[in-house]
Amino acid sequence: MEKKYYSLGTSENNSLLKIIRIVFGVVCIAVAVYWLIFNLNSLKVDWTLWITIVFLTGFGLYQIWSGLGRAIMFVEIGDSSIRLKKNAILPAVEMKSSDIERIEIFPLNVVFILKTKKKIMLRFGTTYHDINEKILDGIVGFAESNNIPLEFIEEKIYKE
Repeated sequence: MEKKYYSLGTSENNSLLKIIRIVFGVVCIAVAVYWLIFNLNSLKVDWTLWITIVFLTGFGLYQIWSGLGRAIMFVEIGDSSIRLKKNAILPAVEMKSSDIERIEIFPLNVVFILKTKKKIMLRFGTTYHDINEKILDGIVGFAESNNIPLEFIEEKIYKE
């Protein structure tokens, strides 16, 4: 079984968009440094200036991070492991089949319960149904080939 890669975000990642993100990030950081140097000489330094500088610097760093392709969220299903990056800033989590105790599948999320009793949740959006179904099929196939118990849990809404 080859590795299956599923993107969790939008698929607009062409090279022109990456370059624009990097340039915009550099501009944001340059403006923050300019504000820092220009306003540091003034006698009155306001706390809102520091908030602005921190925000521009953080946003600029995120844009550069995103432009370099580090903020892409994905699920990668291999023969004996699943790599999951569900946050644009945090690194990917790799779960080996030997570490997974069971998998619970809900209508809009999947919970991986590890043998250490740690739970890792993957939430699906409601926009891209076809991608969600492909990911679920891949997870089911992974669980079956690695003898991991699956539990399908249907959430019901009760009316009184």
